[in-house]
Amino acid sequence: MQVLFEEDGAFRTAAIVADNDSSLQVEAASGKRSKIKAASVLLRFSEPAPAALLDDAERLAAGIEPDFLWECLGDEEFSFAEVAGEYFGHAATAVEATALLLALHAAPVYFHRKGRGRFRRAPADILQAALAGLERKRQQALSIARMVEELKSFTLPTEFRPMISQLLYKPERSRSEARALDEACRATGLSAVHLLARCGAIRSPHDYHLQRFLLDSFPQGVGFPPGEAPVVNAALPRAEVRAFSIDDAATTEIDDAFSLQAMPGLGWRVGIHIAAPSLGIAPGSPLDAVARSRLSTVYMPGSKITMLPDAVVDLFTLSSGRDCPALSLYLTVSPEFEITAHESRLELVPVLANLRHHDIEPLFNEQTIAAGLSEFPFRDELLTLWQLANACEGRRGKPSAMQGQHDYNFRVEGDIADAEACRIEIAVRQRGSPLDKLVAELMIVANSTWGGLLAQRGIAAIYRVQTGGKVRMSTSPQAHEGLGVKQYAWSTSPLRRYVDLLNQWQLVACLRGETPPFAARSESLFAALRDFELTYAAYADFQRSMERYWCLRWLRQQGVETIEASVGRENLARLDGLPLVVRVPSAPELKSGQRIRLRLESIDFLTLELACRYLETVRAPAALLDAAEADALEVVD
Repeated sequence: MQVLFEEDGAFRTAAIVADNDSSLQVEAASGKRSKIKAASVLLRFSEPAPAALLDDAERLAAGIEPDFLWECLGDEEFSFAEVAGEYFGHAATAVEATALLLALHAAPVYFHRKGRGRFRRAPADILQAALAGLERKRQQALSIARMVEELKSFTLPTEFRPMISQLLYKPERSRSEARALDEACRATGLSAVHLLARCGAIRSPHDYHLQRFLLDSFPQGVGFPPGEAPVVNAALPRAEVRAFSIDDAATTEIDDAFSLQAMPGLGWRVGIHIAAPSLGIAPGSPLDAVARSRLSTVYMPGSKITMLPDAVVDLFTLSSGRDCPALSLYLTVSPEFEITAHESRLELVPVLANLRHHDIEPLFNEQTIAAGLSEFPFRDELLTLWQLANACEGRRGKPSAMQGQHDYNFRVEGDIADAEACRIEIAVRQRGSPLDKLVAELMIVANSTWGGLLAQRGIAAIYRVQTGGKVRMSTSPQAHEGLGVKQYAWSTSPLRRYVDLLNQWQLVACLRGETPPFAARSESLFAALRDFELTYAAYADFQRSMERYWCLRWLRQQGVETIEASVGRENLARLDGLPLVVRVPSAPELKSGQRIRLRLESIDFLTLELACRYLETVRAPAALLDAAEADALEVVD
């Protein structure tokens, strides 16, 4: 005698070796013996052989139609063995009974299991819903198969067009389009972005990187909501100064300007004038909400996304030829360039000129200062302020943070909307020039002085802190060790950084003797600090990635095949004339700062990867090696 039984969710057959009341000892066709419970036995039979039963039954079960079987049965619970005789019209053989069991088991949509070998047909409404679901799955499978074939032939399926951004940046794995894309990627060996690019779904690599950033940081778009222009309600006195700003050619958010007045026998009165949007933007106002949501201006080569609407920037920027509302810090400076006193004021500042780096630096640099400056507007003011900057740097006991490094100015010629048709120029500019030092040192004076004023008055503010080499934001007026100051509160860029605008609100309240908008332990203050830190870092990462894109474009545009580079740590190398660091696995182990020549092997604008191969070590003059070592390789590829 043989038995058909169920074990671990599968049907098995075996010959009976010993039959007890509650259990049986059986032997499988393989010769393996085991003990099974009597309750797990579904059928006892004498023929055919155990090994043949299931094979014969599967062939017979293939011809049993579940919908016909469903029609034949009533709504009562039943056993497969009882129904087998009715279905076949005679006492069912072991093969027939097993075939019916397999057919019932394989059609769970039609028949619900109620125990071992027992079933009940599904109610009509539930069956129809289940069949509709199966049909949807079948159609979805056909659709996925069709989309996969289209993708493999580098044709974009129609279903993909309205959801390209989602598939590129935030795919929902449960969607049939995402499943088709994954399957096509496996079949072609391409990544999703490369496959979609081959299918024409990506307008350009520049657009791909930009849209990814906008989706994360500006999901509602970069446009500003409609709103009324702010009005400066306070009656401000007009300063009797000749103020001027110093910026690069692309700057429109002119936050800072300077003035100088001689005080015979006493020294000078130096004015540091900061744009005052806080006088027209109230905390909690719609414009505050706009600035709070963006937290900073976003910079990228050829374009930017401002923190404030253009109309607001135009109202408060320190443009030449007009009186501008400003928060001014006046320093009393002795003939020895000691700062002996300071005073802060809210006022209208007449700005006479917006000086630009490209115009002034050829006239005002280390060489022209040493040789004697020629005549040009604001020559004397610049020279005196530069001498003050040198004195301030000396008192801080820290060299200029910019010294020995480089700025890379990107100029994009053409319409940035069609980036692939644009031409890129990248100019290298040595940092730490007299103009750089002048501006940087006076900004340090302003930020540290105003930070100290707020701390002294017990008014909450957000500070830039550096201890143990780590820079962070804090609401505590702690030291900035890298700058050598007791406290440092960003306050000099309120048109483009929300932290500066927030600190300016606090400063204005301090000067007016009013209650500041943000209390010492204000939740909104901590939230602004936290959000700014995260957002500012994300914006900086995006700026670096777009600069990397344009560096790669420049290499392709110039047809560069080989290039020299300076070696850094861990097989990193900085390419000459570019803010571009690449990993060179083929390079031998070399000292940091050594010069090598590389061959450019491939450029991928979508992943921003540059593959280079080491050619040779280049012997360079010692001075060049020193400069390379000073220019730290801080960008990770």
